[in-house]
Amino acid sequence: LSNVNSSPQEEIAHALFQVDKIAYMRLLEKVTYSQNQEGHGGFLTCHVLDTANGVPAAGMRIELYKYDSTDTKQMVKSFVTNSDGRLPSGPALKGAEFTVGQYQWIFYVGDYFARFSSSRICGTPFLDVVRLDFGLDDPTDHYHVPLLCSPWSYSTYRGS
Repeated sequence: LSNVNSSPQEEIAHALFQVDKIAYMRLLEKVTYSQNQEGHGGFLTCHVLDTANGVPAAGMRIELYKYDSTDTKQMVKSFVTNSDGRLPSGPALKGAEFTVGQYQWIFYVGDYFARFSSSRICGTPFLDVVRLDFGLDDPTDHYHVPLLCSPWSYSTYRGS
């Protein structure tokens, strides 16, 4: 955000923001949250909507990976969405499984849309696999990751 046209006040504000961010990340490494058999209370959910057909994306294959300290990803779980476009077993992660870290969702949108003649897909799909890297930094919070997709585009955000 800093550049040669920034005022000294803007530079100081930006530097203080970065110091706060670094302090927060270091504190997260030191804090021990109380945990019971249900974990810390946080959980991860997902919802997939087919915007081309105006329906939940029922039957889409999804995989969840977690990156380890060497940036190698390990599969956590694999899912197939239910009739509402959600994970059939509820949260993807909850309890002791829900831990701070970097994760990746893999959505197999090409396979999903290939089942619909109305999608007009032939040959190589424009979108085949959507990979979404994201981080969980609060073990007590709810993270909801919706994916809105069509054969040609997708959008996501941190939902509630």
